[in-house]
Amino acid sequence: MSTSTDYFAESFLPRPARNPCVLVLFGGAGALAQRKLAPALYNLAQDRLLPREFAVLGSARTPRSDDAYRDILRQAVQQHSRRPPKPEVLESLLRQTYYQPLRPDRQADWKELGRRLREIDDRHGTTGGRLLYLCTPPEAYASLISAIGRHGTAAKDGRPGCRIVIEKPFGSDLDSAARLSGLLGQWFDESAIYRIDHFLGKETVQNLLVFRFSNAIFEPLLNRGWVHDVQITVAEDDGVGERGGYYETAGALRDMVQNHLLQLLCLIAMEPPLRMDGEAIRDEKVKVLRAIGALTPGEVARQTVRGQYAAAGGKPAYRAEPGVAADSQVETYAALRLEVRNPRWAGVPFYLRTGKRLGRRVGEIVVTFKREAVPLFSRPECDWRLPNRLIFRLQPEEGICIAFDAKAPGPRLLLRPVRMAFNYRSSFEMPSPEAYERLLLDALKGESSLFARGDEVEASWQIVDSIRAAWAHAGLPPLLEYPCGNWGPDQAGNVFTDPETSWQTA
Repeated sequence: MSTSTDYFAESFLPRPARNPCVLVLFGGAGALAQRKLAPALYNLAQDRLLPREFAVLGSARTPRSDDAYRDILRQAVQQHSRRPPKPEVLESLLRQTYYQPLRPDRQADWKELGRRLREIDDRHGTTGGRLLYLCTPPEAYASLISAIGRHGTAAKDGRPGCRIVIEKPFGSDLDSAARLSGLLGQWFDESAIYRIDHFLGKETVQNLLVFRFSNAIFEPLLNRGWVHDVQITVAEDDGVGERGGYYETAGALRDMVQNHLLQLLCLIAMEPPLRMDGEAIRDEKVKVLRAIGALTPGEVARQTVRGQYAAAGGKPAYRAEPGVAADSQVETYAALRLEVRNPRWAGVPFYLRTGKRLGRRVGEIVVTFKREAVPLFSRPECDWRLPNRLIFRLQPEEGICIAFDAKAPGPRLLLRPVRMAFNYRSSFEMPSPEAYERLLLDALKGESSLFARGDEVEASWQIVDSIRAAWAHAGLPPLLEYPCGNWGPDQAGNVFTDPETSWQTA
């Protein structure tokens, strides 16, 4: 299928952020700032999408000069930018970049941070606008948010244009997520809180809503009358690496299902929003999560499979990874069957799976449609027939394809499955921006549709907590091993309701 366009790449660029702002990076010399945020800032600067009145202030415990910090970010951009940096653009951005040492428990450091921000306001005309970005480990969130509030850097009590960005995980369970939201709510309005999930910044994820709600031929088919099942896969071929210590406290369920996979489920299952804005979209996503609700222990035993990778192909077992207990019971693979109990989706199973050390890195949503009511083509020549499928590819390549049957050339009535495919890169003749570019730009502009709301986070934790509780107390289903490079435990198919259903990987 031809999908080329005659549009120039510049025509796809969004409008730039307008509000004057200082982006404050707490933990601004860490891995997240260097690998993701610095390249995103550079690419936004190259595309002229940053505000005219703009500056960056990095902050961390280590004393260093502005120039030393600029050197760190310069090297980060050179190593991690999706395109080679233009020296004049990079140096212009770095001239707007500063550094301030900060020990969160020292009142004098906060006073000095405030003085430095006022100095930057005077120099760059940022007029008190702030985007506070927590690049710190999650265990530092509570103390840092409290200090931000106590020392007058937060949004409430009269400071206009101040927002805060917080990375996942948003708590480790429902109670901790509620406490974190409560703490944020002391100092920030909900509209100023941006809980970031980088998966929502991917072009195909954003295009889910466009595909569904701007194409009249598809949306009427996405319901219980036409859909047999929906599969959501986010597979990784690498292990936990140096994140073993973190993974021991999280596992696949908390690390991936609670945020990435449930967010994807919401986007494919939600009803049309009243408006295409943040609040209306998130209202519909919350309804989906509440229609799933907590699972009973019996449902968890029947509808979930958990696994842990074992040594194979020269790759170590999870229990041999640095920071992992030798008898760890943490899952590196999870497969679930969930049901959205509402009029649109009642009876349609949603299958979710994610894991480490799987066959290859892939992210996709596969909507499998029901077969035709009267099978006219059931003779032996049609033995390769497959159900029609709608496939959203999220990674590594981004695109959408439709799988259907067609007649093979020749005199025989021979049916074979074929595909019509849309690929982002080839269709628009420009690389997709990195997820953090879109999300950082939206945060600077105050657009919240790609960020999670507090009630949304808590509704997802209710689902995940019910599964974790059953795993911990009933021990069902058991933790199963799978070799590195496989697609999970052999028993992963136990979640299917239909014996003819199998995991789809496009």
